[in-house]
Amino acid sequence: MTPFLRNIFVVARRDFLAIVATPTFLLFLLAPLFMIGMGALGGFGASQLADSARGAGRIVAIAGPADVEPLRAADARLRDALPGDKPPALELRVAARDVDPVAVAQEKGADTYAVMSGPLAAPRIVEREEGSRSGAYLALLATDVLRDRAAGAVAPAAPRFENLKKGGTSIAAQQGLGLGAVFVIFLLTLLLAGQSVGMLAEEKGNKVIEILAAAVPLESVFLGKLLGLLGVAILFIAFWTAMAVGGGLIAMTQLDPGALANAGAASANAQATSAAFGVTPATGWPFFILIMLAYFIMSFLLLGAIFLGVGAQAGTVREIQMLSLPITILQVAMFSLCSGAANAPGSSVATIAQIIPFSSPMAMAARAATDDAKAVHLLALGWQAIWVALVVTLSVRLFRSGVLSGRSSWKFWERGAKAVAAGDQ
Repeated sequence: MTPFLRNIFVVARRDFLAIVATPTFLLFLLAPLFMIGMGALGGFGASQLADSARGAGRIVAIAGPADVEPLRAADARLRDALPGDKPPALELRVAARDVDPVAVAQEKGADTYAVMSGPLAAPRIVEREEGSRSGAYLALLATDVLRDRAAGAVAPAAPRFENLKKGGTSIAAQQGLGLGAVFVIFLLTLLLAGQSVGMLAEEKGNKVIEILAAAVPLESVFLGKLLGLLGVAILFIAFWTAMAVGGGLIAMTQLDPGALANAGAASANAQATSAAFGVTPATGWPFFILIMLAYFIMSFLLLGAIFLGVGAQAGTVREIQMLSLPITILQVAMFSLCSGAANAPGSSVATIAQIIPFSSPMAMAARAATDDAKAVHLLALGWQAIWVALVVTLSVRLFRSGVLSGRSSWKFWERGAKAVAAGDQ
């Protein structure tokens, strides 16, 4: 091994252990668990609030004694047949002379969306909102009862349902999988590559970076730091992958063996198997997982190199944070572009996202979920590798000028010239 490579691996091992071998790394490793837990709690609370509000709503039908049961039967028949959200619960009341539908609609204790009264042939419907779905549903109930009476006692239809299936996973499901891949790469890259800024700020504050610069070439320091952070990122991904696989195996052991046997018998053909195990990417799970890891590495190297190169230009933690903000904004913009590309595969937006180097890893990961072509990913990885080399080369020069200057200055070209002159001496 050449001295240059040896220095790179020495710095990488030092940075890797400096991050991993600390108690705070455990908190960082479990950060997604806290995020998921807080998100689940918020979602559960919102769901409970929505269910509570939905349960308090009602629609009321004030009808004669002969119309109550037909309306109840029509409601039971039509409610399950309607697509989307179901109408509010139907409350039936026997008509009386002193019953005012407006007063019923304003009763406290429940949200009343619509009240129907009068004869079914010409009912009066009081709505909370004009043209509401609840009022239309009450009118549909009245029409259905009148239609049944006009036709006499008709037996309910006994249809024979046939299922028309298409082999493989649906396009919408694969697009959702591609959008999930975009989000995972974006979140992991932003979460893990940002660690380089904090480490660089700490080392510039306690002068450790100057000791490293005196011991080994700055190019080795830069590449070693980038390689060490990549090792931390891969360890992070491996930990959560093992947690997910372990959780899945534990969940399978808790299932009823009889249910598993029945599920296996019901999944005899390939379509049922695909439905039983969820969404399948167009390129297959093994290739999709490997290509996602490759695209994550490319995205991480691009963003990590930019963070190190630009972060070295700042002299204080505050300046590092200010310089990191445009990079974060750029990454969020790339995420928005790739989200649009994932929802519209094959479009011009998807093509643009796949060409732009900073969005190409995420966009190509989304393409792997909807397009079964595999050779194009080798071309994309080569294109991204070229840009990684260019960005690393430029970031090394910025890193060298920022470290050798030892102070904050926005004249990068002057600092680069001084750094080169110092190197020549």
